[in-house]
Amino acid sequence: MLRPKLPDIPTPPTTTVTPRQTQAPASSASRPVVPYVGVGVGAVAAVVVVGIVLTALLAAVAVSAVSVAVAAVVLRSLLSSAHRR
Repeated sequence: MLRPKLPDIPTPPTTTVTPRQTQAPASSASRPVVPYVGVGVGAVAAVVVVGIVLTALLAAVAVSAVSVAVAAVVLRSLLSSAHRR
């Protein structure tokens, strides 16, 4: 008498869900994918080679600048000591 009466739990209807196809199937008559991958690898290799070459050139310029600076200091030292005598 003091217990509340709970409603019966309804059972959900059973439906089967079929997955929808979002992409069209690839046709075998289309262009092959392999040459595009080859172009991508070649482009990456070219970028890496160009980066290495530019880094080597930058290092060569830096070494040249340091050697010119050292030569300038040595020449200045030699010329200033020659004027003192």
